[in-house]
Amino acid sequence: MLKKSFKYDLDEADRLNRQLLQEVPDCLKEDDIEHLPEPVKKYIRYTGFIGNPKVNKFSLNFSGKIRKSETSEWMTFTSVQSNYILLSFRLFFLKAVMKGLPVIGYHCFKNGRAFMDIRLFSLLRVQYQKGKEMDISETVTFFNDMCCMAPGTLTDKRITWAEVEGNKVKAQFSNNGITISAWLYFNDDGELINFITNDRFAAGEKNSMTQYQWSTPLKDYKEIGGYKLAHYAEAIYAYPQGDLCYGIFELEKINYN
Repeated sequence: MLKKSFKYDLDEADRLNRQLLQEVPDCLKEDDIEHLPEPVKKYIRYTGFIGNPKVNKFSLNFSGKIRKSETSEWMTFTSVQSNYILLSFRLFFLKAVMKGLPVIGYHCFKNGRAFMDIRLFSLLRVQYQKGKEMDISETVTFFNDMCCMAPGTLTDKRITWAEVEGNKVKAQFSNNGITISAWLYFNDDGELINFITNDRFAAGEKNSMTQYQWSTPLKDYKEIGGYKLAHYAEAIYAYPQGDLCYGIFELEKINYN
């Protein structure tokens, strides 16, 4: 059922995206990034987006492992995902194995409205989240994807560059009545090495949602899909009792437009 929903939403998104895009996208030029902070400009150049078509959609595959807590066993997973920049859609479908049993999950974000559905054997629902907290959290994730996997989209008019301190930059992203912020950390080579925000929620007991600092350290830059991107990332919540790395992601494949 979830897989059918994912495919249905992909078809809908592709149809809506085609309606919005009547022409082949222009190439990203130096003039397009003129207004950006220097670390962001350096990052876009380093990753290779200058001179290539502006990104309106990207689709990717991850492999990795996830867990719920320090005491939980790691679950290996593979995932497929598509992001639509103008539509503000993010469709993420995951297959995992938990103690030898198959688990699937679907994160659906459509222009500020989101839900997460996790099921055992594709049928038995083990977790479901929706509401304002999920909407905010998936807005954070949508912006994080732009920063990590599609640096050429950082010219988007919904982004406000608030502060610059050396190699770190504070950004605000606003979409459909939701505004989130994050610090982007770069190294001297021009690589994005971390994304830190206080706006994302973590799921707790009895479907509770609480905001904790969330970060995604990145490393192992190499050519993927024609661009120089981070191959490895972690997802970390800073809980009061200590940091929890709950996800390890390896970018296997990515296609643009």
